[in-house]
Amino acid sequence: MNATNLSTKHSSSYWIGRAVGQIATYALVIVGLLLFCVPVYYMVTTSVKAEWEVTALPIHWIPHEFKPENYPEAFSVAPFGLYFYNSLVVAVAVMASTLFFSALAGYGFAKFDFPGKSLCFILVLSTLMIPFQILLIPLYVLVHSLGWTNSYAGLIIPGALSAFGVFLMRQFCLTIPEELLDAARIDGAGELGIFMRIVWPLLKPPLASLAIITFLGSWNNFLWPLIVVNKGNLFTLPVGMTVFTQPLRAPYWTYIMAVSTVATLPVVVVFVALQKYFIQGVVISGMKG
Repeated sequence: MNATNLSTKHSSSYWIGRAVGQIATYALVIVGLLLFCVPVYYMVTTSVKAEWEVTALPIHWIPHEFKPENYPEAFSVAPFGLYFYNSLVVAVAVMASTLFFSALAGYGFAKFDFPGKSLCFILVLSTLMIPFQILLIPLYVLVHSLGWTNSYAGLIIPGALSAFGVFLMRQFCLTIPEELLDAARIDGAGELGIFMRIVWPLLKPPLASLAIITFLGSWNNFLWPLIVVNKGNLFTLPVGMTVFTQPLRAPYWTYIMAVSTVATLPVVVVFVALQKYFIQGVVISGMKG
C-alpha cells in the first residue's frame, strides 16, 4: 500500500508539474502575442480615427469617429507615394544584389581553393564586428567622391553585399555534394552555368531567409538615406515620414499612422511569399546543428 501510495503521489506530482509548466508556457506566449499585437492594433485603429481622438484620454481603443478617408488624404498632403516608391526601389535592388553576390561569393569560398582564401574569409567576417556608425563618415566621403550623393546609386550600392549573407551562403554551399558539381563539369557545364542551374536552386531556403532579413533592413533603414540624400524627390519612406513630423509643422498623427499601416504591407507580402522556404531553411539549420 505504501509503495502504491508513493507511486500515485509521484504520478500526481508529475502531472501537476507538467500542467503548471504548460500553463506558464501559454501565459508567456499570450503575453508576447499581446506585446506584439497591441501596438499594431493601435496603429491600424488610429489610422481611421479623427485627429482629436489621438490625444483623447482615456485612450479610444475603438474609433468613435470612423474616417477611412485618412488614407487618401495622407497621400495627398505629402508625397508619401513617391517616398514609398523610392523605398521599394531601393529595398528590392538591395535585396536582389545582396542575394546574387552573397550566393556567388559564398559558393566561391565553399567550393574553390585560391591563395589567401582563409584570410579573405576572415576579413569578410571581421566586418560584422564593426558598427555601421564607425563606417558612416568614411563611407559617405567615398560615396561623395564618386558623385553618388543624391542618387539611387548612393542609396543602393553601399548595401549591395552583406558579410552575413556571404557567411550564410558559404555554410549552405559546403553541404552541396562535390560529386554533383563534378558530374556537371563532366557534362561540359561551365562554372557560371553550374552556379545558376545547380547551386542557385539548391540555395532557395537560405536565400529566402536572407531575402526577408535584407528587405526588412533596407525598408526600415533610416540613418544612411538621411545622410546620403538631401533632395525631397529621393527621400525614402522613413526619412519622408520624419520630415513630415518635424516641429515646424502641426503633426497629423492619423495620417502618419495611415502611412505606417501601408508601409507594413510590402514586408508582409515578402514574408508570406517566402515563408515556405524560410521555414524550410530554419528546419535544415536545426537538423545540421
